Amino acid sequence: MPNSLAFRLFVSFAVWSLLVLPVTALVLVSGYRGQIEDGFNEDLNVYLTYLIGSTYPDKGVELKAPNLGEARFLLPLSGYYWQIKTLGTSQPTIIQSESLVSETLKLPSELGVSPDLQLIRVAEIDGPDEQKLRVMEREVSYSDGDQQQSFSYAVALDKSGAEEAIYDFTATLILNLMILAAGLMLATFFQVRYGLWPLRDIGTRLSAIRSGEAERLEGVLPQEILPLQNELNALIQSNVHIVDRARTHVGNLAHALKTPLSVIINEAQTTDSPFAEKVAEQADVMRQQIDHHLNRARIAARSGVIGSVAPVKPIVTALGSALERIYRDRNLTVTIEGPADLKFKGEKQDLEDIVGNLMDNAFKWAQSSVTLTVAQSPASGSEVRMFTVVVSDDGPGLTEEQRASVIKRGRRYDETRPGSGLGLSIVADLAHLYQGKFVLEKADAGGLKAIISLPSA
Repeated sequence: MPNSLAFRLFVSFAVWSLLVLPVTALVLVSGYRGQIEDGFNEDLNVYLTYLIGSTYPDKGVELKAPNLGEARFLLPLSGYYWQIKTLGTSQPTIIQSESLVSETLKLPSELGVSPDLQLIRVAEIDGPDEQKLRVMEREVSYSDGDQQQSFSYAVALDKSGAEEAIYDFTATLILNLMILAAGLMLATFFQVRYGLWPLRDIGTRLSAIRSGEAERLEGVLPQEILPLQNELNALIQSNVHIVDRARTHVGNLAHALKTPLSVIINEAQTTDSPFAEKVAEQADVMRQQIDHHLNRARIAARSGVIGSVAPVKPIVTALGSALERIYRDRNLTVTIEGPADLKFKGEKQDLEDIVGNLMDNAFKWAQSSVTLTVAQSPASGSEVRMFTVVVSDDGPGLTEEQRASVIKRGRRYDETRPGSGLGLSIVADLAHLYQGKFVLEKADAGGLKAIISLPSA
């Protein structure tokens, strides 16, 4: 994946290889070509020097056919050639190696090449039999008294052997560098996989913590990752302590407020006056408000607990059995369907509150049957997997306007049924805190259908 450490390391090495290896190849080929050409020029210079020295006239100015001690100067069109040409005469005399047969060399001086500091001219020419030749020329003057004569000495060698050597070296070098690059990339791949393996291990162990299978990040990790392990364990432990403290404070606050309110309500009910009735009424509203906000505080404290997981099927089955016993005089038929291995990513008590409130509401209004269905939601682009709980009854149901407002805290549409009107509002709060959705619809049987989505482990 482009956004992974392994991909970045591998791509960075690949880019480095694509930059460095071609530059290395160019440097090596250039160096090898320079050595070959230097050796080639040195051979030309040696043959030219020997040609000049072997034709120095003993008496007067005259040309002699030299013997350079190289058999290839005698073989026709061998690629080894020499030529001596008189200068300053209208009919120049040319003496050449037998390898040239009837051909003559085109000299660098004739091509307009300027001599260097040693008065040597070098050029690339086309030779006999379409050969590519490098020719080295030097002009030398001899004198004997008043008589002086200048000569052009030239030696030419076929470059094909040197070019083939350079080509073979380049091909071999490129092949070896490609093999080296492939080997290095393969080694880098395994090195990255091996080096980053502890991070994969950490991911697996963190997943176990999130699913509730472990409480801490355990195991032997590399020295560089030990600080991360210690900090994560400290964070998990701190989260647990914060939640425990929040639960304690919520419990203490509930006890501290509910007891005085109960006393106020009891005292007000013992007095028969409009003032006492108003006090009892407002105290009951305060109790409902306290219950609502304390429940929200308790839910918020628990919803972020790391590693909290609860099995769904046993909880809903137990709640269904308990409510069936409570409402046994109604002779209601209860149907519970869902996978046995589904798990809720959250506190068990919160799932019990959600399902309990929904089923209790359905049992209150159902005429003959209550149906609860649990199903895994289809996969989406979100990292959090969800499941849905659907509770339906065949009761009188609610209108669309009533369904929109019934989840408000304390809202009740039938005061003859027991309850505080907080059940569905608690469910809505829990769904919001767990980043789920809660909607009410009309059931197929005519009653109310409650649908809530929650995170699954």
